[in-house]
Amino acid sequence: MNTQKSNQQQNQGNATSAKPSKAIVLVHGGFVDGSGWAGVHKILKNQGYDVVVVQNPTKSLADDVATTKAAIDSLNGEVVLVGHSYGGVVITEAGTHPKVSSLVYITAFAPDKGESVSSLIANPPPGAPVPPILPPKDGYLFLDRAKFAASFAADVEENLASFMADSQVPWGLDALAGTVTEPAWKSKPSYYLVATEDKMIPPPAQRAMAGRAQAQVTEVPGSHAIYVSKPAEVAEFIRQAAEEN
Repeated sequence: MNTQKSNQQQNQGNATSAKPSKAIVLVHGGFVDGSGWAGVHKILKNQGYDVVVVQNPTKSLADDVATTKAAIDSLNGEVVLVGHSYGGVVITEAGTHPKVSSLVYITAFAPDKGESVSSLIANPPPGAPVPPILPPKDGYLFLDRAKFAASFAADVEENLASFMADSQVPWGLDALAGTVTEPAWKSKPSYYLVATEDKMIPPPAQRAMAGRAQAQVTEVPGSHAIYVSKPAEVAEFIRQAAEEN
């Protein structure tokens, strides 16, 4: 009996420590780079996942999709493709890659065929918060640094939010205008995390896009930068997607 129990415990331990079968690719949005995924990356790596963080130039959608597909190609086996904000457009276009098993949208754009960030934000509903985007300069956009924290990262630690504002990545108008050809969510299982206190993408818009994609939805209180402020909740949502599909 003791030997049998010992074998059972050993088998359970092996099952727990077994490396997950899927890899995970994390795609950042506009105005930021991939470093914001650090907390989520650490959690998923500790759980045994093979994780790649894409560093997209955010100059054009085509370039970002190519960079993301190269990251997918670098991994073995099936991939869970995760996008935040504009990264949702990237994964919607890149997610038709045959290695991609499912899509995870973290308070992200989930466009349909022919849609872009530009078209999705063209007619905000009355009363919706307006992101403090400055007039374009040389074909690129920035957020007003003084208003960055309140709009993008309201629940992020003050010094980190200030750093994010000061280290913004130029977001190209060509990236905003890039249109989706074949939305991957029409053929791949999708998951959507709604950040209920988002001041960049209104929660009602998030819910509408998630519903259209027939995504499995969870709602978490948090800002647009919820992947930075609440990495445990975001990582757990990604893990669920990896386990289920």
